[in-house]
Amino acid sequence: MRIIGLAGWSGAGKTTLLKRVIPALKGRGISVSTVKHAHHKFDIDTPGKDSYEHRAAGAQEVLVASSNRWALMHELRDEPEWSLSELLGKLSRVDLVIVEGFKTGAHPKIEVYRSENGKAFIHPSDRDIVAIASDIRIPGASLPVVSLDNAEAVADLMLQYAVDSNALFGMMPASE
Repeated sequence: MRIIGLAGWSGAGKTTLLKRVIPALKGRGISVSTVKHAHHKFDIDTPGKDSYEHRAAGAQEVLVASSNRWALMHELRDEPEWSLSELLGKLSRVDLVIVEGFKTGAHPKIEVYRSENGKAFIHPSDRDIVAIASDIRIPGASLPVVSLDNAEAVADLMLQYAVDSNALFGMMPASE
């Protein structure tokens, strides 16, 4: 699997961009999965539902399945947060994994920059940023810059700069 990240401040438009880039990649025959890092406590379950009650009772993992999808919830309890490489090991094989978040991770990232946020650029201090998707022109930029509104150009950058996750993290290839 190849991996590329999107990094940017909150409100820059990372998720909005992903909603347009994923169909562009799929239209090229590329299978895509995403990993989203949340900095806050979150829950994908609903209190009162059986799966929530199983976890609340102390189950380490709860797998919920239907004819449309399945989801595995793993409670860390007192375990440390998993690394990106550990999380990637849980994914089924695809052509490209797009990571949203893990801003300080040592994987190639495209910076998503929105001028109205009033935040500084990330790329000058992050050597793993390989390109920028921005809503403004950046004269003299030392990295490739594409319009935040051009999903095809962002998809091109993703495919150009994505790296093999096994090589990046020193992981063994998943068994077939």
